[in-house]
Amino acid sequence: MKNFHVAIIGGGVIGSAIAWELSKYKLNVIVFEMGGDVASATSKANSGVIHSGINSPYGSLKARFCVEGNKMFQSFSEKLGFPVKWVGKYVIAKNKDETKELERLKKVGIKNGVAGLEIIDGFEVKNKEPNVSCLEALWVPTAGITLPYEMTIALAENAVINGVNFSLETRVINLKKENDSFSIETNKGTFRNDLLINAAGVNCRDIVSMIEEPEFNVYPCRGEYLVLDKNYHNLINAMIYPVPPKKQGVLGVHVTPTIEGNLLLGPSAEFIDDLADKRTTKKMMKTLMKEAKVILPNLPDNAVINAYSGIRCKLASLEDGGWADFRVEESKQTPAMINLLGIESPGLTAAPAIAKEVAKMISKHIKLETKNNFKTWKFREKRFQEMTQKEQSKMIEKDERWGRIVCRCEHVTEAEVIEALSNSLGAKTLSSVRYRCRAGMGRCKGGFCTQHIVRIMENQFNMDVNDIKLNSPFSNLFHGRTREVEDD
Repeated sequence: MKNFHVAIIGGGVIGSAIAWELSKYKLNVIVFEMGGDVASATSKANSGVIHSGINSPYGSLKARFCVEGNKMFQSFSEKLGFPVKWVGKYVIAKNKDETKELERLKKVGIKNGVAGLEIIDGFEVKNKEPNVSCLEALWVPTAGITLPYEMTIALAENAVINGVNFSLETRVINLKKENDSFSIETNKGTFRNDLLINAAGVNCRDIVSMIEEPEFNVYPCRGEYLVLDKNYHNLINAMIYPVPPKKQGVLGVHVTPTIEGNLLLGPSAEFIDDLADKRTTKKMMKTLMKEAKVILPNLPDNAVINAYSGIRCKLASLEDGGWADFRVEESKQTPAMINLLGIESPGLTAAPAIAKEVAKMISKHIKLETKNNFKTWKFREKRFQEMTQKEQSKMIEKDERWGRIVCRCEHVTEAEVIEALSNSLGAKTLSSVRYRCRAGMGRCKGGFCTQHIVRIMENQFNMDVNDIKLNSPFSNLFHGRTREVEDD
């Protein structure tokens, strides 16, 4: 039985942010993640938006942590090496009734401490965004975009180099509170720890129910997205949002530029019964395109190259309006168990601030001593395709693998794939490659590069082809041979 000061259940952006924050102190910390890599669930399946704080009621934890997190993001990204762009956001009103909602959002934002908010007329919007028509719009300059999976990976890998243990493909089976410590039973053995952090996202209620009777419910809400080809990146410059719908506690279908040059349409908002139901449907694809064309009438039907979905962790049902505040709290029934409940949007933005808050809560139980040797490592400097020709030539001279293109769509080299597979977390799935170097994320969605990545896994990492996974422990890429190969 291994002993730790703190155990974190969940390796999404919240769990990884907490792990990185705690790695600054002299603590033994472990993170249990049931996926094959961090950011394997909701943390990779969102808009990648850095919210400003105009949509959450004044005094709510959502508003507080969103505004605090937004202000921390720039230095956060500079330290850890994940990208951020402050593209800003327009919330557009199509009629007089919707303009009243813009005034309300502006007042809420000002009260929450959001700077630079301005309501402008449709002509001014047209000058900035020629493909967008509206009566008025609320301009939000402090809104930005990031790559949520790169952010989570950067947090986790920096936590690892500072001594945090990550246990991937590890499912928590049972919890017990024994005297002043917890016993955590997993599929990889039993662990003991002093403090427990429940950052399990949509599974947060399941974790609580292992040790006490939950007094809350989780209402999973699926959001589907469409990804547009990079050829259409110039349709917008900033994020374009509609006035939020009055029900469901969501922001509505919006059009968002991404760091990598694609556009995102979505998300939908569909309350479902199954936490794991991440289907994308033809019906919802049509609905998303229809609603996106209200914002961008010139949107071509043939621009879509991919679709994906994520599950929001909601604490309020559709019948109750769909909105509930974050809950960041120590259990009253089980002391030293800190629960992070209902962390949906703007959870990505709030993650740095929530991590700070959790560290404060932990300091009431354990004296936090700062490490003298704490260090940071930048997740990404430059990809091969971002280098100058001179820089590329130098890299190829040092190692010829930099000259072998594995992914034609995204111009990813063999050397970059090897670096991705050599990550400090020990993640060795096809998705772990994809989210670290973008191999397989282009137009052909891995049609060309998958076979080459598999060969690298086999030949350079001695992986059995039958053990290669797409993402989760149960997602084998291959299920047998189509024919047997006879030896000569």
